[in-house]
Amino acid sequence: MSFSQALSLIPGKIGIYMRAAFYRLACPDTSDDILVGFLTILSHRDTSIHKGVYIGPQCNIGKCTIGEKTLLGSGVHILSGSQQHNFNDPEKNIQNQGGTYTKIDIGKDCWIGNGAIIMASVSNKSIVAAGAVLTKPIEEPFAIWGGNPASKVSERRK
Repeated sequence: MSFSQALSLIPGKIGIYMRAAFYRLACPDTSDDILVGFLTILSHRDTSIHKGVYIGPQCNIGKCTIGEKTLLGSGVHILSGSQQHNFNDPEKNIQNQGGTYTKIDIGKDCWIGNGAIIMASVSNKSIVAAGAVLTKPIEEPFAIWGGNPASKVSERRK
């Protein structure tokens, strides 16, 4: 994570190339044909990014797989599931209660809009609108989801 934070600070094309090279080496099954924007951080080594993916600036990417040709707008947060922190015992600090990390799958040819928060998997060719908070999986392809919590609003197919 320290290297991810340091590399996120390098602007321009040099930063884009350095981040792509680093993530290719640091994360399994990650292509070197990716664009990772300025101030973007990948917080887990168990992340796979496939060919042609664009990740905009100021994103925070948790434990996930991102399919080919997917676009992530600026400020997108992909959390490692919705159970990262337990809080059932009020006598114990939240920090000490543990949690479960889940690997999120973002399908091929998806578009995740600016500022979206993703806590569940997204099927191929789907769109998550800007500012949406996705708490349950998108299981059908071509779906368009938006809102907080996100729900299906339309389809890409006619």
